[in-house]
Amino acid sequence: MPSNLLIVESPSKAKTLKKYLGPDFEVLASYGHVRDLVPKNGAVDPEKDFAMKYQVVARNSKHVDAIVKAVAEVDHVYLATDPDREGEAISWHLVEILNKKKLLKDKTAQRVVFHEITKNAVLDAIANPRPIAQDLVDAQQARRALDYLVGFNLSPLLWKKIRRGLSAGRVQSPALRLICERENEIKAFVEQEYWSVHLDSHKGRTKFSAKLTTLAGTKLDQFAIPDEAEQASVLARLQGHDAVVSSIEKKKKSRSPAAPFTTSTLQQEAVRKLGMTTDRAMRTAQQLYEGVDIGQGTVGLITYMRTDSVALANEAVEEIRAYIGERFDAEHLPKNPVAYKNKSKNAQEAHEAVRPTSILRAPEMMKPFLSADQFKLYDMIWKRTLACQMAPAKFDTTSVDITVGDGIFRASGQVLVFAGFLSVYEEDVDDAEDEENAKLPLLNEGDALPVDKLYGSQHFTQPPPRFSEASLVKSLEEFGIGRPSTYASIISTLKDREYVILDKKRFYPTDTGDIVNRFLTEHFAQYVDYNFTAKLENQLDEIASGTRQWVPVMDSFWKGFSKQLLEKEGISRAEVTTESLDEACPKCSKPLSIKFGKRGRFIACTGYPDCDYTRNVGETAEQAAAEAEAPTVIEDRPCPECGGELHIKKGRFGKFIGCANYPKCKHIEPLEKPRDTGVQCPECKTGSLIERKSRYGKLFYSCNTYPKCKYATWNPPVAEACPQCNWPILTIKITKRRGTEKVCPQKECGYAEQIAPPEAKVADAE
Repeated sequence: MPSNLLIVESPSKAKTLKKYLGPDFEVLASYGHVRDLVPKNGAVDPEKDFAMKYQVVARNSKHVDAIVKAVAEVDHVYLATDPDREGEAISWHLVEILNKKKLLKDKTAQRVVFHEITKNAVLDAIANPRPIAQDLVDAQQARRALDYLVGFNLSPLLWKKIRRGLSAGRVQSPALRLICERENEIKAFVEQEYWSVHLDSHKGRTKFSAKLTTLAGTKLDQFAIPDEAEQASVLARLQGHDAVVSSIEKKKKSRSPAAPFTTSTLQQEAVRKLGMTTDRAMRTAQQLYEGVDIGQGTVGLITYMRTDSVALANEAVEEIRAYIGERFDAEHLPKNPVAYKNKSKNAQEAHEAVRPTSILRAPEMMKPFLSADQFKLYDMIWKRTLACQMAPAKFDTTSVDITVGDGIFRASGQVLVFAGFLSVYEEDVDDAEDEENAKLPLLNEGDALPVDKLYGSQHFTQPPPRFSEASLVKSLEEFGIGRPSTYASIISTLKDREYVILDKKRFYPTDTGDIVNRFLTEHFAQYVDYNFTAKLENQLDEIASGTRQWVPVMDSFWKGFSKQLLEKEGISRAEVTTESLDEACPKCSKPLSIKFGKRGRFIACTGYPDCDYTRNVGETAEQAAAEAEAPTVIEDRPCPECGGELHIKKGRFGKFIGCANYPKCKHIEPLEKPRDTGVQCPECKTGSLIERKSRYGKLFYSCNTYPKCKYATWNPPVAEACPQCNWPILTIKITKRRGTEKVCPQKECGYAEQIAPPEAKVADAE
């Protein structure tokens, strides 16, 4: 009978650890959180020092029962939940449950922490147990209490003032504000025209271009040539002059590798490089951390994936440096180990960056044991970690100034002379500007050059780009909103609540998201303020480090927040959801307003219910009148449900066919028959896949027997079985990075075959 019980959070981790610890240990999983606040008012009581009422999480009660039963049989309990505040709190909850049942008399219950699941790390942790760190538990309790007080008090207010079913969150609301503010910037953006002037020349067989930077001794700024006329006069003044190389500047440049991954940078790169969502990246990282069977037993392949530290253990650095020394030329290995500074002032120093548990487990060796996602993510983590200890890349840069008349053109070139870390890994960036680094011929001062072409290029300033998941994560981190471990859930919540949609991998706020954000920024400005949110996050860190007490932090927050709640009770729904328009109703001449309904914003008469005039936002009164004049009747076909006339109607998502007897009869059908792909549904094998549009206008393909069969896929289907897993269909996927591919729609399979390479960037016609 085992005399020790080790408790972890996840069952797959339990399996891995059981193999390391042998018969003297029973290993059980809590399956995540064991207790949470009771889901009703009063679960946190501000009157009694924020006393919190907990209950066992229903879905995990059977796992708690198994732990309770096992504790009775053993002498020592080891709490090996995850090595972060949340893990510490789960351990504390377990001890609370066991103490209530008086099960820990004459037994030890101690905390063990390991940041990687390898035999040495686990055995070392068990040899050095510690008590539960109350400061970490207090920080987690304070976070939970804050989130509860905000959610439980703000959400009902949104229900009353906007519509039922909405929610507000302490951290999700500032994140929504970021997206809405960016959208407002884009709407308010006024483009500005400007021109640049270029010279095309060549020497020998090498062609190159240069850009006008100085005219008549004055350096040109972005808007120095504002229009076509000015550009024409600049060209006229330079035409007919010889081109001469007036100066050459050569410099040596070096570029250092990026720091090893933190949770935040791992999520950003997984979005940019691998096309994953933050959520999928974190799930995959969890699997790599918890352990994979690599043919000689199960082993954790990466260190703990929730960290904001860029530190690496000395043993890891030694192993990486030895690996570089064996497999690369000597100049790839710097004299001394490369150390990185933590940006986050509260990075938990005990944690390391996300790295492979051993650099010797090269991705290609691991490939047979990993799913497609696991391999892609492991490969990226491995390469980034290896590169971070390699020598900088070296470049020779050349800037050449060419004088034409009283104008100076500049051509720049850059040549990679030593790849260094770039031979392994290069970091991606969002919305990168294309740098001009053409290859230049060998030029000397005083060289006369041919003027092949002098020409102007027209440009317009661009609005700021909408957030992608990667750039949103980057901004959340910069503003100190939330913690890296919460970014994926913040983004999921915003999508699930339909406050934002992700279209072409960019975030757009929905009408609902926009109204909720407007309400919160107008009436609860402090609580969606970026600095306020970050300051609170810092206070939670100070609670965790023991330099601050949690109750006073809660108290100062609650005093201001509860006062604000009372003040805002009196706001009317109309104030929040209605915007007045400077336009009279074409039906009754009363003013029109923009209202907010179940399906979003629409224009309506303020004289309702006496006047029922409405039209869509973005539609003029004339367009609406033309639509409403006479309904188009579908000839020779009655409504299949009630026998009434069928009319062509216009709704929020475009035109459709509907019964004239609405609302008594609610029959509707699409105006255009969906296109049948002719591909048999792989799930029910009776229907076929047809092309449909989602509520946001995005095409998808689903079974025509819906709702009997609910199979659907975003990418166009092909009637070919997957050669890897035999799923009856493949789909066509087009991405900028990988071109056109045939891919298996079964995510866990990961089969992909390239049909056409990515399109090369089209050079300017001019």
